[in-house]
Amino acid sequence: MINNQMPDNLIPNNDESRLKKLYQYEILDTHFETDFDTIALMAAEIFGTKKAFVTFVDKGHVFVKASSSRIEVDHISRAYGLCSLSIMEDDLTIFHDTHQFPELMKNPYIARPGGVRFYAAAQIRTADGFALGTVCVLDAEPRTTVTDHQSRMLLLLSRMVMEKLETRMVNRKIVRAYDDRLHRLAHDMKNPITSISLYAQLLGSREMTSEKVFTMAAKIENSSKGVEKKLNNLLTDARNENSLVELVHEPVMITGLLLQLQQSFELSLAAKNQTLIINNDLSALIYADRERIVDVLDNLLSNAMKYSYEGATIVINTSMMEEELIIEFKDQGLGLSEDDMKKLFTKFAKLSAIPTAHEKSYGLGLFIVKMLVESHKGKVWAESEGKNFGSSFFISLPTYKQG
Repeated sequence: MINNQMPDNLIPNNDESRLKKLYQYEILDTHFETDFDTIALMAAEIFGTKKAFVTFVDKGHVFVKASSSRIEVDHISRAYGLCSLSIMEDDLTIFHDTHQFPELMKNPYIARPGGVRFYAAAQIRTADGFALGTVCVLDAEPRTTVTDHQSRMLLLLSRMVMEKLETRMVNRKIVRAYDDRLHRLAHDMKNPITSISLYAQLLGSREMTSEKVFTMAAKIENSSKGVEKKLNNLLTDARNENSLVELVHEPVMITGLLLQLQQSFELSLAAKNQTLIINNDLSALIYADRERIVDVLDNLLSNAMKYSYEGATIVINTSMMEEELIIEFKDQGLGLSEDDMKKLFTKFAKLSAIPTAHEKSYGLGLFIVKMLVESHKGKVWAESEGKNFGSSFFISLPTYKQG
């Protein structure tokens, strides 16, 4: 406890780690919230004072999250904030009379008429020991005593603030998880729904034979099943409380996956007059979640098509490197700048290239590829000689060892 004594050093030794922890809660510079204001009011009531605050100590200033009364500013310099002293110790900070400390009289909030004479604070402390800020009470008159009851209640209120912070963090994670799933849903539905639309347009053609009608109907059914599978995968992920991708592994032949890929994008390729060449003479097996790898291949081909011009040729090459299957998607597209290479595979990445036919880009495709490939203990990377020289995207996946 700091009780009418001053520490020698006003910056904790762990301040860098402490600040990193504070920023995780995303509480700084937020608006007033009723829950925190109520805690400040309770502190003021317990001590019989008009001024009580919930504060958080940032690198250069103290942020006032809640107040028991109207305040003009919600930031003060860390150098002048008594809360900066309060995060130095494990317990309570109590100054019965600040005017008893000459070093404090340099503080304008103390030295001015009607300034702070009495100050008591309890740390807002994380479970792993980082002091983020305080619940504090102030008075313009000095006080000779603070009762045990008041001390216990102040500590209790500081713990309530910590619980509120943890709850806010959990709620934000839940909201973000739902946002991510909605973005994935919009992204993943795009290709199969486009295929269904194109097949339906062909079915409306009067020149189609009965045999072609049956063929198109079968392809529409396959695309519809693809939509259903993607929705089921999304629901499975949503049920996983850690938001991790749940995989169902099985031996999968790469030849079948590439054939399915070619058939799925047949009409989309034709719409941009693009050609797909698959160079694969391997009969390699991978041990993977089939539908997730289909998502990976769909995203990589869709990306290559989107950023390649009309009439371009896209090449898929397969090779083996030790016990890894390497799949390359080589396009004749817009290429990648050095800045693009740094941002690749990040969520909502905005690259310098623009889809050549002004297709929608959500900035999620390559992020999903990376997430799914790495969940299979694989790797993903890209190569490009620069803008307008095309790009190659690679994935490597462990092959299946029989027996």
